[in-house]
Amino acid sequence: MASHETDGDLAARLAREAGELLLDLRAQGEFEGRALGQEGDRRANALLMAALKDARPDDGILSEETHDTPERLEKSRVWIVDPVDGTREYGEGRPDWAVHVGLAVDGAAHLGAVALPGMAGQRVLRSDQPIACDPTTCRPRMVVSRSRPPAEAEKAAAAVDAEIVPMGSAGAKAMAVVRGAAEIYLHSGGQYEWDSCAPVAVALGYGLHCSRLDGSPLRYNARDTYLPDLLICRPDLADGILGAIS
Repeated sequence: MASHETDGDLAARLAREAGELLLDLRAQGEFEGRALGQEGDRRANALLMAALKDARPDDGILSEETHDTPERLEKSRVWIVDPVDGTREYGEGRPDWAVHVGLAVDGAAHLGAVALPGMAGQRVLRSDQPIACDPTTCRPRMVVSRSRPPAEAEKAAAAVDAEIVPMGSAGAKAMAVVRGAAEIYLHSGGQYEWDSCAPVAVALGYGLHCSRLDGSPLRYNARDTYLPDLLICRPDLADGILGAIS
């Protein structure tokens, strides 16, 4: 049965509920490490898939943890979710992981919510309810993958005199820029639509620059879900970074 919640309220509620489930599972201590990550993925995905099918039965769904089918390609509205973004970090007991609930409309990241359950305050950041942040006056900080830093990072950092900061999941890195804990998130070398749809929607809602590394728009609900690179940053830094890596 379709829900009367707004899309934004639905996305935020489901991201929060999945995050709470994951915290509870970790606290129980029944699973550890990789097994904890796998079980968390399974349970959070079951929650999100069931809730979205009930609340928005006419929409498509794309999830990292569910077998993809071509039916979503015929839909204008497609929910793109990552039940545990940063499964490794979650299983290791680290705080830098996230839950993504995004909505793509006609191929664009239209709306999203990203929960950060492991971080202080257990925040859910929403594209439709941006919170004003004071612009930083410090040296720009660029968050990159802690296990696979992109080859372009050094060039980009040099162009804007940025400090490179390794961090875990894609959602945690994107939300670091949204929260003002960093100014740049640059990634290359492999991601999929579920890694960036919700974070990009939230970042756009906060007025940040979001693009591929060649400056082109990020597009979603494609037949091939591989979307290997992105740049999220303060708008005033974008031209310098894109120019340096072009």
